[in-house]
Amino acid sequence: MGHLRQEVEPDEVGLDPKALARLDQHFTHQVDDGRLPGYLVALSRHGRVAHLTTYGHRDVAARLPVETDTLWRMYSMTKPVTSVAALILMEEGRFALDTPLADFLPAFANPRVYVDGSGPDVRTRPAEQPILVRHLLTHTAGLTFDFYHAHPVDALYREAGIESSVVPGTDLAGTCEAYARLPLQFEPGTQWNYSVATNVLGRLVEVVSGRDLDDFLAERIFAPLGMEDAGLCVSEDRAPRLAKLYGETEDGGITPIAGLPLHGRPRFLSGSGGMVATAYDYHRFMEFLRRRGELDGTRLLSADTVAAMTSNHLPGDADLRSCGSRIHREPGKAGLGFGLGVSVVMDPGITQSPAVLGSFGWSGVATTTFWIDPHHDLTVQFLTQLRPTGSHTVYPELKRLVHEAMTG
Repeated sequence: MGHLRQEVEPDEVGLDPKALARLDQHFTHQVDDGRLPGYLVALSRHGRVAHLTTYGHRDVAARLPVETDTLWRMYSMTKPVTSVAALILMEEGRFALDTPLADFLPAFANPRVYVDGSGPDVRTRPAEQPILVRHLLTHTAGLTFDFYHAHPVDALYREAGIESSVVPGTDLAGTCEAYARLPLQFEPGTQWNYSVATNVLGRLVEVVSGRDLDDFLAERIFAPLGMEDAGLCVSEDRAPRLAKLYGETEDGGITPIAGLPLHGRPRFLSGSGGMVATAYDYHRFMEFLRRRGELDGTRLLSADTVAAMTSNHLPGDADLRSCGSRIHREPGKAGLGFGLGVSVVMDPGITQSPAVLGSFGWSGVATTTFWIDPHHDLTVQFLTQLRPTGSHTVYPELKRLVHEAMTG
């Protein structure tokens, strides 16, 4: 197993120790007040870990502490990893960004687009263009999530038996077939709607490679990058290191809740949110992206592909707020674009939290987050296991506190 370790003093790489102490104090208070179970935060500069803190518990009831080798459900921080898997195949010439999805997944041929109505009275029309691979990578395919309650197509997902992105009892192939039978919210390539698209991308990886998604990730990404504990399930010997998942109560406290079934290989291999990993594992993945596709002499992607991945691909170079579907037009999306599997800072002047032009990253529903700041050669990750009931303050506060710690 790999342990993340501090490698250099903060002030040696332009980070203010006093500001970092304030960062730790802020989140330590949240643990002590019963608002977080525990956390790990790590900042690296120029490839060296300069700040690493663990605090609180991975299992509150059992009083088991957060440690550097704790395993975390990464949830949507899986999406950039699945996106890299697809880009590896793209570089091999197996498909292009503008390849129609139906070339490999015929169920997505002849998509239909929502017009109006709801339930049995929904009216649709044929899409004017096919779903392309790039639409999956950028969440512009017109797909959605069943747990949204903002559009009649969201309700159709629930009526089709989709629960938390999955048709219970089916595998990835079967669930993607269910997605394909439903109308799109909008014409492919015209809006941004965070969605099940990365599950479909994972299925594309399976069909093109001829390998199950978990095997492909293990062989082509995890092993080459030394991500020793990363996977889509947890082996029996690693299970004691897995942090428990908590939900937020109405009074701001926390309570244990059920998470993904990770003990034993899951039938549904989620490219959207199924990965479990340690902070060391994700640090290795971030370093691979920071170094533009190479790590310790192993190159998985060209520098040009990583540059494309971390550039805005939204139509008209719009940001998430202006291009987003109705549910995504909140102020927090202003100034952020979307690349091939990650968000990208386009306009730091209008972002809700302090940001640097060109920074990119993503977050997970259990309050995990990462970003890479190429300008300052900085990587940040924050890991806990709390599913909030609404918008959480962790992300903006973390970004503010990291911003205050930068001295050069």
